[in-house]
Amino acid sequence: MRPPLIASAGWRSATVFVLYAYQGLVAGFAVTALPNHFAALGANASEVGAHVAMVGLPWILQPLWGPVVDRFGGFRMGRRRFWIVAGILLSLLALTRLLLVEEAGRHDLPALSLVFLAHSALASLTDTATDGMIIDHVPAGRLGIANATTRAGFVTGISLGAAGFGWLLARHGLQAASAVLLAIGTLALVLPLLVREAPGDAWLSLRQRPLARPSGLGRLLRGLGRSLAQPRMMLLLAFCFAVDLAAAAFRVPLAVELVQRLGWTAEALSGFQGLAGFLAGTAGALAIGWWTDRTGAPRALTILLACSALSHGAAGLMLGQMMGGGAGVAGPLALALSTVTPALVFVALAPAVMQASRGEAAATRFALFMAALNMGDVAGASLSGFLVEQLGLPLLGLAAAAMFLGGAAVVRFGLPGPRPTA
Repeated sequence: MRPPLIASAGWRSATVFVLYAYQGLVAGFAVTALPNHFAALGANASEVGAHVAMVGLPWILQPLWGPVVDRFGGFRMGRRRFWIVAGILLSLLALTRLLLVEEAGRHDLPALSLVFLAHSALASLTDTATDGMIIDHVPAGRLGIANATTRAGFVTGISLGAAGFGWLLARHGLQAASAVLLAIGTLALVLPLLVREAPGDAWLSLRQRPLARPSGLGRLLRGLGRSLAQPRMMLLLAFCFAVDLAAAAFRVPLAVELVQRLGWTAEALSGFQGLAGFLAGTAGALAIGWWTDRTGAPRALTILLACSALSHGAAGLMLGQMMGGGAGVAGPLALALSTVTPALVFVALAPAVMQASRGEAAATRFALFMAALNMGDVAGASLSGFLVEQLGLPLLGLAAAAMFLGGAAVVRFGLPGPRPTA
C-alpha cells in the first residue's frame, strides 16, 4: 500500500494547512498575546515594538536557509520533507527554554524575546522548505488556492494563538501557556512524518540517496543573482518590503493605544484581534485564492491594495475624530479595518512571487521575497514608536494608506504572476 503523497491534492492541502497553522499559533503567542500581556504589565510602545522586531528578525535572514534547502536535497526522506521535519524538531527544542523563564513583570520581556529569536531562526527553515515543496508540486494554475490554504492555516493558528494564549497567560501564567504550545507543536509533526514527497521516500532517515547529485552551490547562487538583477524582480522585492512596513507601523501603536489609553484589557484585545484575523484569513483567503487563480495576481493585487488604502485612511480619520471627542467605538473599528485587508493582500501576492521563483533555486528565491516582507514588518514595528510620536496615530494611519495606494500604482507596471485559468 502506497503511503500518503504530496502529489495528492487532499494530503497536500492538509499537510500545508497544519504546518502553517502551527506557525501561526506560535506567532499568535509571540507577537499578539505576549505583547498585549506585557502592555498590561506596563511595557510601552517602544518595548513592545522591540520585542516584535526581535521575533521577526530571523525571518529577514531566512534566505540564508534557501541555498541549504536547494543544494542539499538528496535525503531519502525527500528533498523538502527532511528539512521540514528537522526545522520543527529544532524549533521545539528552542521553545523548551520558555519553561525555565519565571514571569515577574515587564522586565522579563527581553528574555522571552531571545527565546523567540532562536525559535524564529529555526522555524524559518521549516517555512523555507515548505514553500519549496509547494513550488515543486503545485501547478501554476492552482497556486492561488494553495497559497490561500497556507494563509487560512496561518490565520487560523494566529487567531487561536492570540485568543487562546491571551486567555492562558491571564489565567494560568507563562509556563502553563508554554507547556500547551509545546504539546501542540509535537502534534504538528504527525502529518509531515506521514505524507511523503515520492512513493519510495523513507519514513524517517538521515541518509542520502546514493545517486543524488545536487547542483554546485556556486552555480546555484550565480543563477539566483542573474534572476534577481532583473528590474521587475527588484521592483517586486521593494514592493514586498513597503507593504508590510506600512501595515506594521500602524498596527503596533494602535494596539498599545487600545490597552493603555482606551481601557481594553490585554485578553479582550487578543481575542478581538484573533477573531478579526480569523474571519479575514479563512473564508476570505480561500475566496481570494480562487479569484486570483481565475483573474490573475496583478488585478487582484490592485483591488486589494486599494481596499487596504481605503481601510487605513478610514481608520486614521476615525481615530482623529475620536481624539477630538468622538465615539469610543472608533478604536476597535480602526483596528478591524487595518487588520482585515492587509491579511488578504498576501493571498494575491504569493502566487505572483511563487511564479517568479520557479527554477533550480526556487526555495532560495522565494525566501528572499518573504524576507523582504518580514524586513518590512520588522522595520515597521521598530519605527512605530518613533513614528507615532512624530505624527500621531491618526496621521500615521493616513500615511499607511498612502503607502498602500502607492503599492497599487506599482502593480500597474506589471508584476510577474500566474496566468488565469480558463
